[in-house]
Amino acid sequence: MTVHWDVGYITRKRADMRPDKTAIIFEDQPITYKALNDGVNQWAHLFLEKGIRKGDRIAVVLLNCVEFLEAFFAAAKLGAIFVPLNWRLAPPELEYQLNDCGARMLLFHDSFLANVDAIRSAVQVEEDKFVYLKSGSPTMPGFELPGCPDWAGECEALVNHRPVTEPDPPEPVEFNAPLSILYTSGTTGNPKGAILSHEQTYFKNFQIAAFTGASSDAVMVAQVPLFHSGGLFIVATPCLCGGMTMVMRRGFDPNQFAEDIEKYRATNIFAMTTMWRMILETGKLDEIDASSVQTVAGGGERTPPSLFEELSKRGLHMQQGFGQTECSAMTNVPKEDVFRKMGSIGKPGFFVDLWVAREDGTRADPHEIGEILAKGPTVMSGYWNLPEKTAEAITDGVLRTGDLGYVDEEGFFYIVDRAKDMYRSGGENVYPAEVEKILAGNPKISNVAIIGVPDDKWGEAGLAFVVPAQGETISEEEIREFLKDKVAKFKHPKMIEFVEHLPLTATMKIKKAQLKQMYSDRR
Repeated sequence: MTVHWDVGYITRKRADMRPDKTAIIFEDQPITYKALNDGVNQWAHLFLEKGIRKGDRIAVVLLNCVEFLEAFFAAAKLGAIFVPLNWRLAPPELEYQLNDCGARMLLFHDSFLANVDAIRSAVQVEEDKFVYLKSGSPTMPGFELPGCPDWAGECEALVNHRPVTEPDPPEPVEFNAPLSILYTSGTTGNPKGAILSHEQTYFKNFQIAAFTGASSDAVMVAQVPLFHSGGLFIVATPCLCGGMTMVMRRGFDPNQFAEDIEKYRATNIFAMTTMWRMILETGKLDEIDASSVQTVAGGGERTPPSLFEELSKRGLHMQQGFGQTECSAMTNVPKEDVFRKMGSIGKPGFFVDLWVAREDGTRADPHEIGEILAKGPTVMSGYWNLPEKTAEAITDGVLRTGDLGYVDEEGFFYIVDRAKDMYRSGGENVYPAEVEKILAGNPKISNVAIIGVPDDKWGEAGLAFVVPAQGETISEEEIREFLKDKVAKFKHPKMIEFVEHLPLTATMKIKKAQLKQMYSDRR
């Protein structure tokens, strides 16, 4: 039997069940589930009129906004494949990803008009399928965002008069059909497009619901970009599938984030480690009432114990998890084990099997370091148009995560490092994340990244890029003294550089490939 149950049913069913319930609060404006589904249907009718059919790719270069989600669920109802692109991409990167996925349609905000204009003649997007949206972003005095160009259609004129009735797609959408293509960050070579299906997305929704235990009365506060797996598939889709209320803003502001917790009586929060550091630096968490919060998700493998402690002092008990674009929301640390299992990424969820394997593929013993492997319905379908890369990543349904780690006797997983970040110094394996975590616990250090670089004596040695905390100064000698007796000497970075900031992705992860390239360029 073929199951036809697309992700677009989420907004339809929620609108039927509780039409007047608030689905989204965007920049302090509430949107009900009925209004959300009406907007979804209007976009779906536009797509149909423009000739979009099952399997066609619709790309977006958008800040967080309601239209982003409306277009996503509309594409899902038709079986079209939604391709959210990182709005930080340079024009050549944008051009590559649009052509790689063969996008027929592109939605973009006024803020990114120049980048889209620079590459529009070099991409496959059809002439009548560029759609311009106003972002509503604040601008500097005397500066105005550009208006709609003559080569694009304006969103309001195209969408607002459409019917709000459910669309009637020409072809049914299978449960295992592609829903979205998410491009990986491309640490080596061109980025790869991970294919996520409707089926995989529903199972992730179920898994996250089990992790959080959130009810439909929950209020989620998160300011992560929707173009990323975390924003769209860990926060927005599970939140709306569960009938919750999601507080959303165009982008991340640490002061506003803290204020939203109190203003909207947040029950659930999602933020990454770097974001939490910035939030704590504002001092706002000491000024608000966060007693409504029941679950805090996020963190990262480089999260120092001091950050957990600082949040816990304020009643925020952060539960780390583990996931990646190819298989997100794999693990979670139960709230009662946050401090007992400090440093762990938790136990696998109900819908994924996880284990650690040696190089020969056999299962590693407890505390033995190997590659983390995953299997289950939350694993991606493969990489877009890359059968060889797909075969390298997935064998018999088993995903090679590329992450090195170990599991303890109780089944809790720990990440040591990315396989590609590990380096060998004097014949010993060195995992930078281990040392970074220690240094991140120094109050004089705001951020740190360590890479392996060539060394005449040791083969490779560590180079640490250190960002001092605001208003602090720290010397190389202090750093070396801080590491003393905390980690073996061969793991200490041989070289230390002080920098004002580190290159970060939109989700606040450090771009180590860029640091390595910077080092190579100046040699």
